[in-house]
Amino acid sequence: MAEGVRRIPLGMKEGRIRGVLFLPPGQGPFPGVLDVYTLGGGISEVRASLLANKGFVVLALAYYGFQDLPRTLPKYFDLEYFEEAITFLRRQPQVQGPGIGILSISKSGDLALSMASFLSGISATAWINGSNANMVAPLHYKDLIIPSITPIVENVTFSPSGILDIRDTLPDPETEGNRGSVIPIERSNSRFLFAASEDDRNWNSCLFAQQAAARLRHHGKENFEVVMYPRAGHFLEVPYMPHCPSGFHSAVGQVVVFGGEAKAHHQAQLDLWRRVQEFFRKHLDRNNTAQKAMLYTRG
Repeated sequence: MAEGVRRIPLGMKEGRIRGVLFLPPGQGPFPGVLDVYTLGGGISEVRASLLANKGFVVLALAYYGFQDLPRTLPKYFDLEYFEEAITFLRRQPQVQGPGIGILSISKSGDLALSMASFLSGISATAWINGSNANMVAPLHYKDLIIPSITPIVENVTFSPSGILDIRDTLPDPETEGNRGSVIPIERSNSRFLFAASEDDRNWNSCLFAQQAAARLRHHGKENFEVVMYPRAGHFLEVPYMPHCPSGFHSAVGQVVVFGGEAKAHHQAQLDLWRRVQEFFRKHLDRNNTAQKAMLYTRG
């Protein structure tokens, strides 16, 4: 956190939502971003705090495994919980509005697309190595239920070192029997940034990004940009975070391959971090106030 950035944990008075709010130095108003880092539970404050350094109001949102939230992966994902978080963030006096941004990665990618498709007030959605269809557990929103795609366990393979490779366990969302899980992003007026790694071994995020873009294009929309990163792996984090070629997967319950070559992966992280900031400034910051906050920090 740069000097002057404020970190505010959310308490009971904020209703159901749990997380940490980061406010940049100064009065603002600033662009607002909801940072959703879901699978694995708990909360990650790294991206949120660094974005606050750059002049964004950021809410790092938890969904389970944090404070009094459910301890384990839920049986379904409740989109109304995320709707409460969006409403809370938009009501903050430091947030510029009228719309906010969503920053996602992995499982939270399809949650971000669902938010942009069914909820109001979202102007920019950054999707990093996510899915274009609902994954892991069903999604509930009022009377709507979107089923999750069922993995094909027989497609699990092993890396040369004996680690599980689950990349091909998830079937193509656009094939017969799976289309009911695809998120109808053509409903959204948000701008989209799709960032996918070509060596993502968690799942085929490049295919998912291409399908999402094709769906928007099919409906006459050009409200998106797609960037692909050769030889990068699944977890594209902020710059200088260690490359994670394998690790424990909470949904699988075992260590799996995440992919990527170290140098290419780090280069992708540097490029994507710049793109994410530019994307949010372009589509959220009417007065370019984020540029002013950059005086407080560098890099």
